[in-house]
Amino acid sequence: MILKIKLTEPALPEIDVLPQKATSGSAGYDLVANISNECLIRPGEIKLIPSGICAEVENSRFAIFIYARSGLASKHGIALANGVGVIDSDYRGEIKCPMINLSSEEYTITPGMRIAQMVILGVEDPVIEVCDMLGVTTRSDGGFGSSGVI
Repeated sequence: MILKIKLTEPALPEIDVLPQKATSGSAGYDLVANISNECLIRPGEIKLIPSGICAEVENSRFAIFIYARSGLASKHGIALANGVGVIDSDYRGEIKCPMINLSSEEYTITPGMRIAQMVILGVEDPVIEVCDMLGVTTRSDGGFGSSGVI
């Protein structure tokens, strides 16, 4: 698998925007804030933060998924406004992260700060078949909480 990365124009020279894994066991590649000045995010506010990169996966059976960084979310309430970003295999524009402040405190994103993580995952393209009945399970059509696990 090859992941092609194109730096945006102009990429800020003082920031290394190339996605990197923090450790050899990391599933995701960190994306950084490609901004020249600090960006204040007030409680409840959303700011679109550029990553400084465009990406291309070599195979349409894969896509890029952008996830929040757990430390930012759990310690500061900073998450992705869209939950998980999906970068389709045919998208070639800059990857930008819609950051939301879910806390009651202001938070500042600084230039080069790690803001999200990028994971490449396989995606299926199933044949859609309309039917009159689905297979029966113990849970069947029980709604939220019907599995007994809270």
